[in-house]
Amino acid sequence: MGLEKGVSVPNLKKLCAKWNLQKNGLVSKSQLEGAVVDAVQETGPIYGRKMMKGYLDSKGIHASERRVAAALQAVHPPYHENRRQGLRNLNPVPYQAAYFGQKLHMDQNEKMAMYGLTHVVAIDGYSGKIVANSIMPVKNNLVIYDEVYRNALVTYGLWDQLRVDHGGEFYLSLFMQEKLSGYRFQQDRAPYQQTASTRNHRIERVWPEVNNRVTYPLKAALVHLVDQEHLDMEDTTVQYCVSNLTCQVASIGIQRFIHAWNSHTVSGRGIPNILAEGGCQVKLPEELLPGSAEAADVYHQETGRNLTRESVFGTNPFHSLEEQQNAEQQFHTACQNLGSLFDSAVNQQPRPFQEAVMELISVSRRQQF
Repeated sequence: MGLEKGVSVPNLKKLCAKWNLQKNGLVSKSQLEGAVVDAVQETGPIYGRKMMKGYLDSKGIHASERRVAAALQAVHPPYHENRRQGLRNLNPVPYQAAYFGQKLHMDQNEKMAMYGLTHVVAIDGYSGKIVANSIMPVKNNLVIYDEVYRNALVTYGLWDQLRVDHGGEFYLSLFMQEKLSGYRFQQDRAPYQQTASTRNHRIERVWPEVNNRVTYPLKAALVHLVDQEHLDMEDTTVQYCVSNLTCQVASIGIQRFIHAWNSHTVSGRGIPNILAEGGCQVKLPEELLPGSAEAADVYHQETGRNLTRESVFGTNPFHSLEEQQNAEQQFHTACQNLGSLFDSAVNQQPRPFQEAVMELISVSRRQQF
């Protein structure tokens, strides 16, 4: 290759560029910029270098924060400038959790409750890892227990303390946390704590990120349809259709966000996925974690109170399962890729998502006659 002893770094870089040589496992500048272009299309304009690096790492594309930052600036300068000028307003961290499994924070986000979407998340206080989440039309004790609390415990083990606000949607999860309290690793603190939502600081720090990256782009699209009088949110069929599609599309964005969040570096702490390795100190056999229906039965027997078993936003317009399946088939023929609906909405192009909402309503009404 014509190399001689004492070759300078600039000359070495020129030769590497000429022969297309690179460090094993290192993505080239063009490859990285291509990956960032695709990632921005999937995540929108809010992800900065840390979250974008986390998102790329979760997809097996590894590059330094410095290179990711340069690629973000190169591929979309307007997004970069908006992020550079943006202000962050995050709550201070009020405590330190000593280890993974000490404190589990659960909270709900109802920014889109008027459109039939409620998001519930569980996050570990030490690592900051999002360990479970669920999107539902209306907040429901049984769904939250099964898809968030129970799912987290089955996957990672038993936390010493569960922290929630004073909402009634967590009654079943708190009830089961109390029943399992004797199995905890450290039993010197109460098995659960209820505080004002604004004091549930660990999880409150996540919601602004979720709202900017997922909630607000979809909400803006729906608000516009209502303002233009294309949507009548008093109509129960419209409610059902809007909720159904919005939950599905939002789930795509939420999963992308969670992958990025759990893989990004938290300043002064580390990467949530790595901090969470090994799970909780206490692993529970699944027989100690009954399903939601059985847990609700035990709750009723011991407290005398009933919990709502199923919550629906609007009214299911279909008279039979066959009608519903036909409508779903027609809709998916017209809208084959729900991921692309989110891609467009998060990149300030709401029309495909709006058109899909109207198409689902139209298909559903046709099946009624």
